[in-house]
Amino acid sequence: MGGSKAYPYGSTSAVRGHVLAALGVLKVASADQMHRLMAPGHKDNKAFRNALLDLARHGITVSEGSSRDGNKLWSLTSHGLDAAAEVLGRLAGEMGGTARGAARSGAPHAMAVNETIIAITRTPAAPTSPVPRPRTESASPPVAVEADVMGLRGIGAIGSWSTEVSLNLPSSRGTRTAVRADAVLQAPEAGLPVLFVEVDNCTETPERLAAKFEKYRTFFRLKSKTEHGRDVPVWRSRYAATGRDGHPPVAVVFNPGTRTGPEGLKNRMNTVLQQTRDVWSGTYRWHGTYGAGEERDGYYDYADAIPVLFTPLDRLQTDGPHAAVWRRCGHGQFETLPDALANPKDHDAWALREEARRHQRDTEREEQQQAWGLQRGRWTQEPAPAPAPVSEPEPCERCGLPITGQPGHLYDNAPPEDGRHCPTCRTDLQQQPMTLRQAIFGRPKA
Repeated sequence: MGGSKAYPYGSTSAVRGHVLAALGVLKVASADQMHRLMAPGHKDNKAFRNALLDLARHGITVSEGSSRDGNKLWSLTSHGLDAAAEVLGRLAGEMGGTARGAARSGAPHAMAVNETIIAITRTPAAPTSPVPRPRTESASPPVAVEADVMGLRGIGAIGSWSTEVSLNLPSSRGTRTAVRADAVLQAPEAGLPVLFVEVDNCTETPERLAAKFEKYRTFFRLKSKTEHGRDVPVWRSRYAATGRDGHPPVAVVFNPGTRTGPEGLKNRMNTVLQQTRDVWSGTYRWHGTYGAGEERDGYYDYADAIPVLFTPLDRLQTDGPHAAVWRRCGHGQFETLPDALANPKDHDAWALREEARRHQRDTEREEQQQAWGLQRGRWTQEPAPAPAPVSEPEPCERCGLPITGQPGHLYDNAPPEDGRHCPTCRTDLQQQPMTLRQAIFGRPKA
């Protein structure tokens, strides 16, 4: 086998380090999974099988069973857990348990969690020294090369992950576990400070899966006081802020296998979505408007909401985590991860709309003031209209003066206007003695 006395199977220190890092995070895994997660550029998993056998001789790894597809499963001993902590640069208390005995049942859930981590991480194939091998023109390129050509990038690395993470609550007996996350990803370099992952093999009821989210929110609501007396969420003592309103996101990766068909998986997703609505939906806040006739507007307050994401494992494996494979509850369609985590209806979005409305009102007001200013300018430049000519009153037939009488005089006792004489003449004519003809026939009418 070309090995040494200490490592008779010929494993290298690099591959042994890969094995320790992988099992330190995954807890139980096959050599094939460790190969695909840590060094997909290797031709096969033989180097990992040799490393596992060499480490087993030193009491660091142990195999206690096989997966349901027949692959031998490996885990760490307590000594191996300490060695893995050193490789990962973590404290021993952060490593969790050794998963002893999990392989005896085939560990179907652990296998699905491992496949999820592999599908999201997508470790790039590291360059290696070329080995001359006979090949033909029709030889197909390795899978790792195909993935690199297709540009299926991953998120994070093995050190970005933790599995079987207990989120504890205080109790009268010290602490109790609110919920145990299947996996937690911390990849701030990819814009993902923290993502909690639940892997669902579709073997438990949708109601039981939905109940986990209320437990998540119970933990996320837990607060503690800083040295300055300010309340902060307890989860912030372990993880970085998300940069968004609300609690950290939780992604559910569905692995139906052959147990559930496409229609059954769709119904399962919809059932979980409906039963967790109170957890992810947020609260709508109405805001009034300034202008008359404007529609009422508002926003969703996500301060106490958990962004809940769904994705099928097979789609995640095929398209990669950067594709539109994430369905955010409340968004209604599959999106890329940044779009799924965004809150397009939150207060910031409302503030942008309100700023646009305010700018529109200011623009309309300025245009109106400019129109008024132009109108006032035209008024000051146009000449005043000439007064209409005053017509001269008709003269009195008797005296030739205006029939309206002298200006400034009062003619209260004057007879009614006859259209021919002025008030003075009408009064004078009224006071003259009547002639015989007038006495018989009356005075002539004016």
